[in-house]
Amino acid sequence: MPRLLRFVIASCILFAGSGGALPSKSMAYDFKPLEAVVQKAVSDTVFPGASLAVLYKGKVVFHNAFGRMTYDPKSSPVETTTMYDLASLTKAIVTTSIAMQLVDRDSLSIQTPVSRYLPAFAQKGKDAVTIEQLLRHTSGLRAHTFYAKSCRTPEELFRAIEADTLLSQPGKTTLYSDLNFMLLGRIIEMITGKTLAANFHRRFAEPLGMSSTMFTPPPSQSGRIAPVDKDTLWPLEAPRPLVNDQNAALLGGVAGHAGLFSTTGDLLGMVSMLMDGGSINGQTYFRTATLRKFLSRNGYPRALGWDLRSPDGHSSAGDYFSASSYGHLGYTGTSIWIDPEKELAVILLSNRVYPTSENIKIRTFRPLLHNTVVQCLGD
Repeated sequence: MPRLLRFVIASCILFAGSGGALPSKSMAYDFKPLEAVVQKAVSDTVFPGASLAVLYKGKVVFHNAFGRMTYDPKSSPVETTTMYDLASLTKAIVTTSIAMQLVDRDSLSIQTPVSRYLPAFAQKGKDAVTIEQLLRHTSGLRAHTFYAKSCRTPEELFRAIEADTLLSQPGKTTLYSDLNFMLLGRIIEMITGKTLAANFHRRFAEPLGMSSTMFTPPPSQSGRIAPVDKDTLWPLEAPRPLVNDQNAALLGGVAGHAGLFSTTGDLLGMVSMLMDGGSINGQTYFRTATLRKFLSRNGYPRALGWDLRSPDGHSSAGDYFSASSYGHLGYTGTSIWIDPEKELAVILLSNRVYPTSENIKIRTFRPLLHNTVVQCLGD
């Protein structure tokens, strides 16, 4: 039976009688230890609540929600349809996916210098920085800057990046940088003539049925969105977009590095497409060869747009995910890890930054979560 058909049948069976939310227990596996681990995380204030989905061998074997929107006992319970600020998962789900499709359709070469699209970027020794180096975080750019302190518009932000000086020679050092993906988002918009949000909606969200996945959610969706910490440092008179990331807010809530909101249910479809090599339901989003190219290590710690399991064994994916695993984390408490060898994917959405981003307990929780999933599956 084709994997997609197995996926759909399993999803339909699990949805039956659940009021639209997938139940927390699979017929085939005992997920009580997993439920206990997540419930304890809520009790230990790792996060107020979370939505968790597990895709295994083409089937949704676990999909459940835990906790509440906030720590207030009167707060609404989290559901599997709760929307979360994905933070840096935007880099992988949106920007990298669009880049893969552009490469696949010969609209973009990753060997192209960034300055071909942004001529002013060539100043101060940045003329040699390539698209690939942005994707692999080897550009030499700094990791982060609060641009709203000195910039008032998106144009001023990009001029500031263009005028910046590299911290290291391009291609020599890996430094995870939001700036890389801000530039990639801008370049995608220049190549396509459409906004990043419009690109993602047309290329992926709409055909994959991701109706709850969007940038800048309208007020009508506010009751479904898990809250994050309040930005008390926003210096601009203009209203601040909802997104947790201040630089993404300065860019209008739509940026290559952050800004996407989604649900575990929507992401299951996207992740299933990735696990099937870039095609699903008779539609090809990018060729398997292109996906493999983007997921190759080539001697670097990171793939193109995705993180890879560290060779030294220290990973948020835990101890049991294979060396070929790839994933990404989001600052707000989100993550996706995919193991092609085990045919396993784990999607975690939480708002660990509520009420404060100083809460970093999730660093210990993530490996425990993934270890527990694998143990429950007996894999």
